[in-house]
Formats: sequence, C-alpha cells, structure tokens
Amino acid sequence: MNPEAFTNQPGQRLDIPDPAVSLQGTTMGGSIYKIFGTTLPVVVLTMRPHVLFYSETGALSWMSDGVRMNTNTGGGLSGIFKRAISGESLFVVDYQADRDGTLAAFSSDFPGKIIPINLGAGQSILAQKGAFLTAEKSVQMSVALTRKLGAGLFGGEGFVLQQFIGPGTMFAAFDGEIVEYTLGTGEKMKVDTGHVAMFEYGVQYDIEVVKGFTNILFGGEGLFFATLTGPGRIWLQTMPMVKLAGAISAYLPKSESPSKPTSGGNIVGGILDTLTR
Repeated sequence: MNPEAFTNQPGQRLDIPDPAVSLQGTTMGGSIYKIFGTTLPVVVLTMRPHVLFYSETGALSWMSDGVRMNTNTGGGLSGIFKRAISGESLFVVDYQADRDGTLAAFSSDFPGKIIPINLGAGQSILAQKGAFLTAEKSVQMSVALTRKLGAGLFGGEGFVLQQFIGPGTMFAAFDGEIVEYTLGTGEKMKVDTGHVAMFEYGVQYDIEVVKGFTNILFGGEGLFFATLTGPGRIWLQTMPMVKLAGAISAYLPKSESPSKPTSGGNIVGGILDTLTR
C-alpha cells in the first residue's frame, strides 16, 4: 500500500501502510522469504510442503494454519548439552508446511538486523551465541569454541561461539548495524568481544586480556579483546545488547534500601579481588 493513500476515513476499510521490505529472496530449499522492517525486523517465510525449518523454543512470532510444530531435543542428550553450553534453549522446534502458501514468522527481540545466510555443502560460519533465529533443517548447529578464563573472572564463564554448517539457508539476528571487513593472511583486528557478530571458518579467533593496569581500571572498555586473524571475512555489530542494557540501566529507578558493600560488588572490586589472588 502507498503510505500517501492512508486516509482512515470513518466507516471505511482501515488500510495501514505496509512496513518496508528490507530484503527478500528464496532459500536454498525453495521457500520465499521477506524481511520486514529496519531496526526491529521480522522474517516471514512462505514455506514449501515437506521442507522443514527449525528454531529455538519461543522464537516463533506467528504462523498461518497448515504449519505443524514438533518440539524435540534436536539430537538427543548431546544436542541438549551443546545448546545448554551455548546459552540456547534446551529444545528445538521443527516447522513443516502441509501445503503451499503457509506462513511462519520469526522476529528479532532487540534492535538490529536479520541476515539470511546461504551455506553450501560443508561450508561453515561461526557466530556469536544467541544469533541463531531459524534455519532449514539441513543446516547443522553446534558449539564451536569455548575459551575458559578461570574462576577469578565471571565465575569461570567462557566465551562461546556457535558453528553452522551447510547446506541450507539460516537466518541470524545481530545487534545494531553490521560492518564487514576482509582480512588478509595474518592481518589482525582487535574487537571488543561484544561487537563480534560472525566470521568465516578460516578466520582464527582468540581472546586476550586488555593490557595495562590503568587501562583495566579507568579505560572504560571491556576487560577482553577478541583477536580475529585472517584470511577471511568478519562481520562486526555496532550495538551489543550488553552496552544498550548498560546505557538503559542508568535511567532506571534505583533501590533506596542500603546494601552491604562487598569487595566484589563492582568492577573495580572484582578486578582487585582477581589481581590479589
């Protein structure tokens, strides 16, 4: 509908402007997709019969009649274990259309971009945990990397990435805008860990602690950098959710009840506890 034709006259049919279509195309399995919206996008799939898609539980936004859902472990106990490590839901949901023209929609739960990724047979891509939205059933998902940083930092929590292997089309949701770089052999890019969205399988990935005591205490950056080493392409996101949450928290009401201070209750205390162990 042409937005200029929107009149909403009393007693007449209500036609509101359609949202902008930012991307559209066909998946490798032959399903048509349209990605509506810009900063708060949704991907709407027009599914083909007997072509399965899967997602995390709770990822579906809406669907038409004629789509069957099947919640399962997605690979037995090993599948549950891998998704638990990567921070995803413990179960997956398969979606299958009974007839042509049925719809299934999946929306991002934060401002950003939904990106369709076509993977050839054996082609692999690595992405931040939580990026997965939905994919054709032929796409394999697994935990790709865990970097353990010791019990002194974040309770020993590591950095986890997800690996997706083709063939098939998957849809990933990223925070903010996406910036792409192509790294030559041996070329490095140091990135705040929250800004790493995705990179090709051949790119080497490592974690390093920010150097310098004053940089750690007063630099205003994170404690860690992700070092990406080429050759290969990398995709960085402009607005990590952790930074957005931190910015919003400054405007939220603060509790007036006093709390007992602890040495590890803030970033400086936590660092000092770690450095003095």
